[in-house]
Amino acid sequence: MLTLDLTNAPQWCDLIPGVRVKLRPLTTALMVSARGDPAIADLPEGAATEEAALAMAKALARRAILAWEGIGDADGSPIDPGPEAIDALLDLWPAFEAFQTTYVAKALLLDAEKNASAPLPTGPSAGAKATARPVLDPVPTAPHG
Repeated sequence: MLTLDLTNAPQWCDLIPGVRVKLRPLTTALMVSARGDPAIADLPEGAATEEAALAMAKALARRAILAWEGIGDADGSPIDPGPEAIDALLDLWPAFEAFQTTYVAKALLLDAEKNASAPLPTGPSAGAKATARPVLDPVPTAPHG
């Protein structure tokens, strides 16, 4: 059963040890907005999948992260989650991976769930006929001699 959170309230997410982020819900509007990000549009033709995934994650994060805790500048002073800081956070592999699995993948699983359909009662190949046949008489071979 699909459970809907009709409040659409932002939620805190523990990203990596000592760091948590407050995220907007990943809605259709947020996803469409991220897809229209200039960084996505400016990707070169034939860009690597990894490059596109990083660009998309950063575009989503810039729109989704409202606040954070446990992130500071080089002097250890807390900083706000601006676009450059968010991009720098996602340049760290553990943060990127956590963002992908806790935020993006969760939404993709929900998307896959809604796209699922029950199998046909008769199956898609119910009317298909077998094309392979057993060999009854092997082809005779010439005697060696």
